[in-house]
Amino acid sequence: MVTRGPAVPDWRYAIEPEINTASSAGSERQRVTEQREGAKAGTGTASRPAPASGASQSSTVTLAVLGAGDRGSAYAGWVARNPDRATVVAVAEPRAYQRERLAREHGIPAERAFASWQELAGAPRLADAAIVATRDTEHVAPAITLARKGYHLLVEKPLAPAEEECRTLVAAVRDAGVLLAVCHVLRYRPYTRLLKDIVDSGRVGTVLSVQHLEPVGWWHHAHSFVRGNWRRTDRASFMLMAKSCHDIDWLRHIVGRPIERVSSFGSLRHFRPENRPPGAADRCLDCAVEPECPYSAPRLYLGRLREGRTGWPVSVITDEVTETGVLAALRDGPYGRCVYACDNDAVDHQVVALEFAGGATATFQMVAFTPHLDRRTQIFGTRGSIEGDGERLTVYDFTTGSSEELTTATPGPDAAAGHGGGDAGLMEAFTTAVATGDPSTILSGPAESLETHLAVFAAERARHRGTVERVFL
Repeated sequence: MVTRGPAVPDWRYAIEPEINTASSAGSERQRVTEQREGAKAGTGTASRPAPASGASQSSTVTLAVLGAGDRGSAYAGWVARNPDRATVVAVAEPRAYQRERLAREHGIPAERAFASWQELAGAPRLADAAIVATRDTEHVAPAITLARKGYHLLVEKPLAPAEEECRTLVAAVRDAGVLLAVCHVLRYRPYTRLLKDIVDSGRVGTVLSVQHLEPVGWWHHAHSFVRGNWRRTDRASFMLMAKSCHDIDWLRHIVGRPIERVSSFGSLRHFRPENRPPGAADRCLDCAVEPECPYSAPRLYLGRLREGRTGWPVSVITDEVTETGVLAALRDGPYGRCVYACDNDAVDHQVVALEFAGGATATFQMVAFTPHLDRRTQIFGTRGSIEGDGERLTVYDFTTGSSEELTTATPGPDAAAGHGGGDAGLMEAFTTAVATGDPSTILSGPAESLETHLAVFAAERARHRGTVERVFL
């Protein structure tokens, strides 16, 4: 067994490990990477706009952050830990507390801390690139405006909740000649890179089918998709786009072929008024049933706070991360509501069947009713198969009958980067691309990101219509 560090109990705190190139996994990765780099030789690079007014002209990339919520702050946090790579020089955020906090953490002067993205866009170009981490419905306008001003773009997924808006955004970026990276962070995980290298090496032969599970987690689903910002399609985007466009994109990346046809089934079955227990109140703090309810808000948020875990999701519900602040949020805010008395319409289970160019197939399953675990995947090839859990990969060889286990996740000082090292990998790739003008480090550029967004839209149409839908680029 090849191991790169001890197991990590919580996948969200895994980061990119040191690569042991003396190991079989490291050697395989190094060999495949060398092949890829050779294939990239001679490819063109994107033109880089002139440095922004007042921005550094060295290799340190300057960034403006639009949206100082959880995702914008996470990417800015990577910058703070890597000051030799990038600097945050401006922020746009309508909420004063979040805006002032990010400005304070990054030493941003008041004249570069804007209450809206429009104010930032109205100023002379302040940075080499912009991180667009606004709400799902508010990505397109700032992205297009800033692209036309010469900002390279890192845009949080999804690009937009409507198909034509996605096409419009990508077209505008191409017309402006700037770089675009979409925050499909799963592509950038060390685990994914190792898996992709094994698949591309031919070690398991031709991949014919994949099974992939996203176990969202009962409390995570209740937090984000029943009580939270992504509970309603009309206020954010539908569940498959809001949460699982990561997974459809990841499957396309691993298989390495375009998705041509999709079908899907799923619905909102449990988090509905008719499933409300007898005697349940509208809010958990008033509810006699709460101690026995698996979706208890006090148990989730106060429990974490008392353990000293003050980050997400506790930091999402209140700016005052104290017991008094959490209780006030549960008393008056959306996160204290009974999960059976919300205005949610996000599905709580869904399956998608996919067919790729060349005939390979995959099934994807998203389900709320699980522990909060990492994704589970099985890959079936003509010479072997692979099982993975987001940390460990077990590779089976049909010829020898042997198996090998490879482990990629390790803890480390950059644990807050999140997504098993994916956030850090994305920021590393994007800032490198901006610094060099070479887009080859970006794994989630405009072409494939648009393609996989269109596959997600097609799958949602199939769910509503009961059809098999073709994916048209």
